[in-house]
Amino acid sequence: MYRHMNKLLFTIMLMLPFITYAETADQLVYQADQYRQSSDNLKVTSLIKLYKDGQLDKERIYDVYIKPDRKSLVISQSPSEKGQRVLMIDDKFWMLLPKTKRPIRITPMQKLLGEASTGDIASMRWSEDYSAEFIASHESSDRGYNELKLTAKRKGVTYSRIDLSLIPESNIPVQAKLYLISGKLAKIATFEMARIDGRQQVSKMTLKDKIQKNRYTEIEYIARASHSLSDKYYNPTYLARNPSLVIR
Repeated sequence: MYRHMNKLLFTIMLMLPFITYAETADQLVYQADQYRQSSDNLKVTSLIKLYKDGQLDKERIYDVYIKPDRKSLVISQSPSEKGQRVLMIDDKFWMLLPKTKRPIRITPMQKLLGEASTGDIASMRWSEDYSAEFIASHESSDRGYNELKLTAKRKGVTYSRIDLSLIPESNIPVQAKLYLISGKLAKIATFEMARIDGRQQVSKMTLKDKIQKNRYTEIEYIARASHSLSDKYYNPTYLARNPSLVIR
């Protein structure tokens, strides 16, 4: 009996570091999220720029209205896409075009411009969609970082896996390797910080892939403000029936 108890105790002791790391990893990701989405109800104006051979090729601007429970409404403000909207509710995405009467079901990988997809700007919190695992701490001459593996815990997310690098102690995001469900590396995101409204926040995300090395896409967050949009706007049928409505 005592032998079995000792064996069980030894097994539990071996598991404790992994349990602690798992809990800590989720906490680190939650803290990293606060640099991207600081409020549950938020309006973010995102400027997307596509660069080719170092030169600006195209740009688009979007207003993104974010609510709790994975609700986002993306509204294009660029003249070439005026009236175009994308709605995210939980795991479902719809695109609404000004001259169509029915919402079109899309995936979060639907391209907006360059490497930027709808999921890249509609969702700004990893902790809601992924389970985190602590992988390792890395030291370098200028700055160390903690490496975490994020695994999707729901089907309708943009990427099935993310390898996330955070600065120790502050948990500021530095880099995210974004993987498809096939296991293929889709793109690499890097983050820039700035002091906005008295606190450190992510001011820009740059997306690159390994195939098209002569181009990259920047998502610049040019404005953030607390904003609770009415629930009626998070309904694809309502949006389709009111193509010319003004969102306030």
